[in-house]
Amino acid sequence: MLQIIKNEWRFLVRSRIFLGISIAFISILMLSVFLGNYQTHKQEQTYQSAKEHVRQQWVNIDEMSPHSAAHYGTYVFKPSNLLSSLDEGVNSVTGNVLKVEGHVQNEITHSEASQMQAVSRFGKLKPSLLLQYIVPLLLIFLAFNSVSNEKQSGRLKLLVLQGAKPLQIILSKTLSVWLYGVLLLTFILLVYGILNFQSFTDEILIRTILFFMSYCFYYFIISGLTVFFSARWQNATLALTSMLGVWIIWTMFLPNILMSSAEKWHSLPSRSEFKSAMKEDRSKGMDGHNPADKRGIELKEKVLKEYGVDSLSQLPINFNGIRMQADEEYGNIVWDKHFGHNRDVLQKQKQSFQLGGIINPFISLQNTSMGFMASDNLHHQEFLLQVENYRRVFIKMLNEKETFSSSKTGREDNAFFRSVPDFDYKPTQISAVVLNYMLDIGLLILWSILVIVLIVFGTKKMQII
Repeated sequence: MLQIIKNEWRFLVRSRIFLGISIAFISILMLSVFLGNYQTHKQEQTYQSAKEHVRQQWVNIDEMSPHSAAHYGTYVFKPSNLLSSLDEGVNSVTGNVLKVEGHVQNEITHSEASQMQAVSRFGKLKPSLLLQYIVPLLLIFLAFNSVSNEKQSGRLKLLVLQGAKPLQIILSKTLSVWLYGVLLLTFILLVYGILNFQSFTDEILIRTILFFMSYCFYYFIISGLTVFFSARWQNATLALTSMLGVWIIWTMFLPNILMSSAEKWHSLPSRSEFKSAMKEDRSKGMDGHNPADKRGIELKEKVLKEYGVDSLSQLPINFNGIRMQADEEYGNIVWDKHFGHNRDVLQKQKQSFQLGGIINPFISLQNTSMGFMASDNLHHQEFLLQVENYRRVFIKMLNEKETFSSSKTGREDNAFFRSVPDFDYKPTQISAVVLNYMLDIGLLILWSILVIVLIVFGTKKMQII
């Protein structure tokens, strides 16, 4: 087998067409990595600049009441991700800016896609686009050509007469083509590593290795099936058409069909329905701005009783702060209910979509690619959850200051606003990510085993001579 693989590579290297295509394709891969890396670093600079600007606005508040500051609020920006330069996943469509303020849980806005020209949405050169669509297509033509040319020249018959077993021939040709895909993938990751060497961490290294393994499995599946079809059918046109048909179904049709089905099986409420439900449930709680609110009056009586006084003027604290915090806590319950339901639905959609990997390994590849590059919806939802948790701490600090303030004017000085912590995003650890994508990893492995079994047991019927 080793000798057959060596011979395959000798033929490839001697082919001017192959060398020309390889050089051109490697150049495009390098360009895509460089542009993706450049964009990520520009986004990081923009993120840091915007974050510092907003923080300076907050810490430079001279005097303001805590409640007014809660309405003034602040902004949280989604940090750029070094890994997303390889696969940006959902990051371009999910938004980057979230306003943090009292009484309201705002939606994230300003997605990259919303600010693009229509032509650039489809023309953006991305490494993931090349690795998931173009490299497999290149492997299909390379694998088909490897078998077809030798059938026509009679070399396959000569190899069999010289004692080579059909199984060895097919596996050798599969590995030869697969190694070409692995080399392209290795090259792209080496360029990526060189460009980001100073920023590499153990976490990034582990994610990159898992990313590499996922693509290796998929490239083996593509190479093995193409060689199998090319050897199985005497008609070369039928063999190539069959594999191209499989590629089109896997990459173009099935993902959209399965995702649409998952969204129907586990449907999310429309935006208007969601907002109406949130507003309705929110109205059932306390109105922090209305002293005449029935629930507010009940809370007032409870607080007066606890302090043993008859009127708000006799309280040693500011009741407005207590009422505002009670309003917030009820709003938190509403948020947990509705956003929690949405997260559950999204998780069910994801699990249903993952099962599509049983009939389509491309789905498993896409899932693991985004997941390991920290650009999937799981990481996005984790970011939103961390922002909401920060919002609650942020507003509670302001309400507690409003409640227990010693200021006679009700306004706090600059020292207090400086003491309010800034948002600190904690990236999702790879251990949590792997657990969510064990099914996809397992399906890629099973597909690879299936291809091997198909080659082993189908060799007897292959028309290689």
